[in-house]
Amino acid sequence: MDIPTLPLAFQFASPGPIIFQLGPLVIRWYGLLIASAVLLGITLSQYLASRRHLKPELLGDLAIWLVLAAIPSARIYYVLFQWQDYASNPGDIIAIWKGGIAIHGAILGGTAATLIFSRLQKISFWQLADLVAPSLILGQAIGRWGNFFNSEAFGGPTNLPWKLYIPPSNRPPAYITFDYFHPTFLYESLWNLMVFSLLLTLFFRDLKGKPRLKTGTLFLVYMAAYSSGRFWIEGLRTDSLMLGPLRMAQMVSLTGIVLGLAGLVWLYLLHRPLPDVVPANRQQQDYRSSSAGPPNNSP
Repeated sequence: MDIPTLPLAFQFASPGPIIFQLGPLVIRWYGLLIASAVLLGITLSQYLASRRHLKPELLGDLAIWLVLAAIPSARIYYVLFQWQDYASNPGDIIAIWKGGIAIHGAILGGTAATLIFSRLQKISFWQLADLVAPSLILGQAIGRWGNFFNSEAFGGPTNLPWKLYIPPSNRPPAYITFDYFHPTFLYESLWNLMVFSLLLTLFFRDLKGKPRLKTGTLFLVYMAAYSSGRFWIEGLRTDSLMLGPLRMAQMVSLTGIVLGLAGLVWLYLLHRPLPDVVPANRQQQDYRSSSAGPPNNSP
């Protein structure tokens, strides 16, 4: 059954990737959105740290590590799986402003940086991960709009009321005769905002400031919830990073779902704390010295 065409106001169309250009100075939507996501994320994580009696400056220091690790890792991850496009144009490898970063690469790089940072600072990795998780998913929700302005990361052809117009130069050869596509950037952005709301609800469920969730819960919920949405949305896309016949993002998402749910089972059914980079007794000593209570591993 054909869906009748609606007025243009109900259809998405990117105004283009550039906000402003004056000679060699170019301001792009993609860069502005990433910068905004980083600044909002730092502000939010520092506020959440203060509610958990950790020094906000600690999260500011961690943010530097995360930016330095996550953005290059996201680019390297993307380039590796799209190497056939970059082999003949190696200069484009650093052209991150044109798009082409993979969130799973950013998560892997950020996780490695947080592990090292928590080890050096003698602070629980899971406690830091819980504080960063809401900022991370909020940043993902914002960053997805960069795909909109770049006319990339869209789904297959559709005539739904919320269809997305893609210029011919950005369409895959197999779909060159189609004008409108699924706005998968929008689907994922909305899904991420729902996950963000869930994480904040869990965080503030205790109004007296005494955590009742076990350490690591928020990050595990983030892994399972985000990965669930990404798995089905990825199935709609036309530009997935592939490993042979398999969509790489779906494989990683399945891994995230399994690990997230397994961690929650470990915490709440087996009643055991998650393995950490710093022994619990050492964590408690350092938390007290910085005016923070010991990490909570009780329901």
